[in-house]
Amino acid sequence: MKDTIFLVIKGFIMGIANIIPGVSGGTLALTLGIYEKFIEAISHFFKKLKENIKFLIPVFIGMGLSILTMSSVIDSSFKHFPVPTTLFFMGLVIGGVPLLYRKVSKSKEKKQVSSYIIMLITFLIVISMAIIPIIFDNVGDANFSNLSISGYVILFLVGVIAAATMVIPGVSGSLVLMLLGYYFPVVSTIKNLTHFKNVFSNLVILGVFGLGILLGIVVIAKVIEFLLKKYEAKTYFGVLGFILASIIAIPISVYNEVGSLSITVLEIPVSVILLLLGIIIGYKLGDV
Repeated sequence: MKDTIFLVIKGFIMGIANIIPGVSGGTLALTLGIYEKFIEAISHFFKKLKENIKFLIPVFIGMGLSILTMSSVIDSSFKHFPVPTTLFFMGLVIGGVPLLYRKVSKSKEKKQVSSYIIMLITFLIVISMAIIPIIFDNVGDANFSNLSISGYVILFLVGVIAAATMVIPGVSGSLVLMLLGYYFPVVSTIKNLTHFKNVFSNLVILGVFGLGILLGIVVIAKVIEFLLKKYEAKTYFGVLGFILASIIAIPISVYNEVGSLSITVLEIPVSVILLLLGIIIGYKLGDV
């Protein structure tokens, strides 16, 4: 029972991460110590069906609860308290870095110069993704009213892409959705559904998007599992580059989203406390 509760909590945190542009659900899954198990459970779902269901259901329940209940809260927190909220999520990521470093250190594969080059490349990819919306600030949003068949097909494909980026540590699915112009329409649809507005049409939209996410998660899980088996050290170095960059990308993305990172005198100690709290939570949950 205790393990199930912890899995729900970890899934809840992953769900929150997938709401926030710049924060990666894959990153927090890794820093919370469930990433490899998550990938394995999805890749070999029917191989150990009972065990995988026992693991995945609490995680997905936590993710679903956070997305349904926290969308408005997170949106409000970033708009009214951008710095304290940002530092808390940065802390969650920072707290998990030692866990990943231990994985890199324990890898039996020989560390080569190419591993560090891969880390640099993945680092630059995430930083580039963070600054693109600042450089190109005219990304248009998709329109979900009166979607045609082709519109639903595109929505499904966007779900596949978003899921792939959600699973890859350090890459923000929400940020990718924002670049594609689907972030705000999807969040708005979720909010409307929780307020029981246009229930049928919103369920259809989110259902199609959800199917795309499901397919994307399965495909990318297979790819990542292959990479971890064949190129363990290089894969972890690449992930480390993603995660280190995400620490920088989070405040950049938040600034681009809310337009300000202003802070009051009172918020300074609160921000420091939340940063430390995030680090402690990220570190402790990674060992659970």
